[in-house]
Amino acid sequence: MTLSVLVSGANGFVGKALSSALLKDGHDVTGLVRRAGTVGTGVREWLLQSDDFANIDQLWRDEIRCDVVIHLAARVHVMHDTSADPLAAYRATNVNGSLRLAKAARAAGARRFVYVSSVKAIAEASRGAPLRESDTPAPQDPYGVSKLEAERALLDYGRESGLEVVVVRPPLVYGSGVRANFFSLMRAIAAGIPLPLGSVRARRSMVYIGNLVHALIQCAIDPRAAGQIFHVTDGYDPTVAELARLLAKPMDARAWLLPVPPSWLRLAGRLTGKSAQVDRLIGELRLDTRHIQEVLGWKPPFTLEQGLTETAAWYRAENSHARDA
Repeated sequence: MTLSVLVSGANGFVGKALSSALLKDGHDVTGLVRRAGTVGTGVREWLLQSDDFANIDQLWRDEIRCDVVIHLAARVHVMHDTSADPLAAYRATNVNGSLRLAKAARAAGARRFVYVSSVKAIAEASRGAPLRESDTPAPQDPYGVSKLEAERALLDYGRESGLEVVVVRPPLVYGSGVRANFFSLMRAIAAGIPLPLGSVRARRSMVYIGNLVHALIQCAIDPRAAGQIFHVTDGYDPTVAELARLLAKPMDARAWLLPVPPSWLRLAGRLTGKSAQVDRLIGELRLDTRHIQEVLGWKPPFTLEQGLTETAAWYRAENSHARDA
């Protein structure tokens, strides 16, 4: 079945990989972006420069047809937010903007809306057992609160309008093009920098971009996904020390892991004002993925090792080009 799919944020890390996979599967793809010339080859570009999808219902062009929207664009988590009212800023984009897009898409004939939320909508940490979709959400920051509010608002709208809403909550996403903390970890391993992670035993869920894209496409086309919330991971949750060792191998490097007690790392976080960053590094955060397996029969097509090998190969190629330049 060939679909017309609108991907918001099609020029981002996940958006580019998703658009490419959709095209490969034979679907028609329109990328909704704020900067011209940033979508991949074969993707129809729709440039929308209004903030928070303002007036999108009036700006929707007649030639933009879509059966499904996969909504990736968001105001993402900001470590040092300078907004006078951060929660209001997150709500403006992640809640109000998402609803505007959903309503405009429904008016244009869309039947399904796949909302890419975040693990932060349910919690910052798990306590001994992986988090299930049915657990009581307890977001801890404005970003997480806004993503949870968006989930609820979209599901409510779906029930009222008949739009089939699907919510996907990924944890940390990695793969070719990854940046932020994951990229910093690879850079440290490649440089042989000692890492104080040898005694960290807490496990954290992750998802390789190829696995996330595969799940999003199934959520876009499978009738059984309508109205559901799904957690998506690689199916194996490594400790950060294990992650470093697994990454080091395909990078032809050695992970130098110092056995620093986690209590010392937490103390260092408090003294430096970086407790949140330390907790994300050494705290447990696991997601239960049985729901998507039971409802859709979905399993990740790539193992953790395969995902890390591909990511390491990309990193090495990028750094080789940088040295040659």
